[in-house]
Amino acid sequence: MTPVFSGVTHMFSPNDLEAYWMPFTANRAFKSSPRMLVAAKDMHYTSADGRQILDGTSGLWCCNAGHGRAKITEAIQRQAAEMDYAPPFQVGHPAAFELANRLTDIMAGDLNHVFFTNSGSEAVDTALKIALAYHKACGNGGRVKFIGRDKGYHGVGFGGISVGGLGGNKKQFGNQLPGVDHMPFFYDKATSAFSKGQPVHGADIADDLEAIITLHDASTVAAVIVEPVVGSAGVFVPPKGYLERLRAICDKHGVLLIFDEVITGFGRLGTAFGVDKFKVVPDLVTTAKGLNSGTVPMGAVFARDGIYRAIVDGAPEGAIELFHGYTYSAHPLACAAALAAQAVYKEEDLFARAGALETYWQGAAHALKEAQHVVDIRNIGLVAGIELAPRAGKPAARAFDVFLKAFEKGLLIRTTGDTIALSPPLIISKTEIDQIFSTLLDILKETA
Repeated sequence: MTPVFSGVTHMFSPNDLEAYWMPFTANRAFKSSPRMLVAAKDMHYTSADGRQILDGTSGLWCCNAGHGRAKITEAIQRQAAEMDYAPPFQVGHPAAFELANRLTDIMAGDLNHVFFTNSGSEAVDTALKIALAYHKACGNGGRVKFIGRDKGYHGVGFGGISVGGLGGNKKQFGNQLPGVDHMPFFYDKATSAFSKGQPVHGADIADDLEAIITLHDASTVAAVIVEPVVGSAGVFVPPKGYLERLRAICDKHGVLLIFDEVITGFGRLGTAFGVDKFKVVPDLVTTAKGLNSGTVPMGAVFARDGIYRAIVDGAPEGAIELFHGYTYSAHPLACAAALAAQAVYKEEDLFARAGALETYWQGAAHALKEAQHVVDIRNIGLVAGIELAPRAGKPAARAFDVFLKAFEKGLLIRTTGDTIALSPPLIISKTEIDQIFSTLLDILKETA
């Protein structure tokens, strides 16, 4: 069959597919049997063969408002016609300032300053740089070390890979950022399997941070970076009291705490940010994805007042205070999309809507507890991880088979290792929630 893309017919041959080197993809396997998406609207993608595919992953954790939202699309179109690009160095445009204010209005605490990037990976590297610049501005230039966490994912920049804790992301590139250590992972399946929301056990694992800081000498440690909810490693929810303990330890030693909210930001947990869900205010917050509902590449770092003031006020008058930035920082089209997305979130009260669906979502997810191969289920907000027993000697193979069968049956899911990760758009209905989990149940019954 010749696929149809937006009314234009494209002929595909092996040479057509070969030119594009796909990210985080088994390229040879995909190109031998491609899965092409050609359109998207609300909760569904359209495949090249004309099938409707229910989006169980918000694209890639990012399309929180759903697909093809007219308000966002029209804002991008208007901005492209009015001004396609503006340089971000020594020149500004109004939408960037309006967006920064709109974002700080919904952020908790005194995280009142925003530095724009183009992705979550760039946001992480930016936050690490801001941490170093802050300590130097405060006369503590010896604070240059970072502490991440086992199984943490912080993007694919060399900084993010270094503080991240996923071995598969490091094995080809190594740790290029020196002076990095990692806390142990907080999740113990023996005590926390099938927890609904935050597990009861595991907060004491945060105390390992105290030992690591002491080992390195607190005067050398710049920052600790964690995901409030672990996403890419398979949806792991922090134990009650865990994040609070990290905050207390960082405060004790003058170490900055960074929350990577690239996934959890903008309604995913039923609140604006994980900061609100867990009532813990870090010093820096990285965001992207849901910032403009995935329509134009964009990320952002939130900084507390004291960090901004130390860096900006500590530089000579008229001098550049932070030697960092990107050609496309606060790109006009990205800003227009973000302003429109934030308006949609507010007008439709989507963050609260996600919160109201959390209990129903949780019940639907945990109904799979007795399904074949299921060994754990984890959930919070509109996120769920369904962990499957691996096949002997073939880790991740069973879950990927479920992914392929789901696509055939009209459902898009994501798998990471042997865990099915679900994170649908915030506009999802209870009927569509039922469809996701009933489809998965049927697939698990027929999966070897």
